[in-house]
Amino acid sequence: MSRRGFYLLFVFIGLILLQALVLNNVLLFDRINPYLYIAFIFIYPFKKNRFPIISLGFLLGLFVDLFSDSGGAHAFATTTIAFLRPYFFRTVFQKTELDYEFFSLKQESFGKVFNFIVILTFIHHFLLFSLLNFSFHNFFYVISNTILSGIFTLIVYFLGSFIVSRK
Repeated sequence: MSRRGFYLLFVFIGLILLQALVLNNVLLFDRINPYLYIAFIFIYPFKKNRFPIISLGFLLGLFVDLFSDSGGAHAFATTTIAFLRPYFFRTVFQKTELDYEFFSLKQESFGKVFNFIVILTFIHHFLLFSLLNFSFHNFFYVISNTILSGIFTLIVYFLGSFIVSRK
């Protein structure tokens, strides 16, 4: 396994453990929770073959589901954003599959990276809370949780990436 592969494995396991052992226990106002584990979907290298990221997205969500007892909602949401990632890649960064090999989020402008991460985060959160609160009576609860937890997740993600990149 390459150095990059070990790094991705470390990040994969680290984010699952961070989410399961720490972040699942962080609740602001008894309902706002950061879901930082989805950062793996953002940082995974872009490749023409989408099977690895979709499979890893499913496994990532499945492991979080096992720790959270959420019945597959995390697996569905992470698999969906892993599947949709190339479409938003082409839309936000205005690149093609030919650019995958040389692409890095670090080389793009903050505005484009921000838009890409915000879109995928809110899609993930909306799907997650829709499945966890599967009822039209809870529609406003789903929307408010999506927005508030999405904002909290984005703050934690960008603060964490700022701290890590300062090295």
